[in-house]
Amino acid sequence: MCTGNAVRSQMAEGWLRRLAGNDIEALSGGTRPWEVHPLAIKVMAEAGVDISGLVAKHVSLFASAPLDYVITLCDSAREECPSFTRASRSLHWPVHDPTNDGATSEERLAAFRVARDEIRDRIAAWLAENPFE
Repeated sequence: MCTGNAVRSQMAEGWLRRLAGNDIEALSGGTRPWEVHPLAIKVMAEAGVDISGLVAKHVSLFASAPLDYVITLCDSAREECPSFTRASRSLHWPVHDPTNDGATSEERLAAFRVARDEIRDRIAAWLAENPFE
């Protein structure tokens, strides 16, 4: 979960699907969703992960779902996220929002790549510590 479900949470959904395969059903949502950011799609494609078919969703769609984990990726979403009473655990992994970084297109891409790689590394470490079968 993140605020816009446009960058970080979409990247996390893509990485979870890639790294966990069929062991985890990954979902993402935002507290104030808007369209998936084109630079998020671009940098994920560079890493071999296609998120171009994902759409932004409001977190309320999952309010009554039996979730094992709810992971927030920004402080705003953590504060605004509704209570997921059926979730087993909540984790908070704040990742900097790259959408306003950089004056040039290369600087902006670099910021998105940093977020992409940070999310990948956190998910890979989490999966290594929590094998799902």
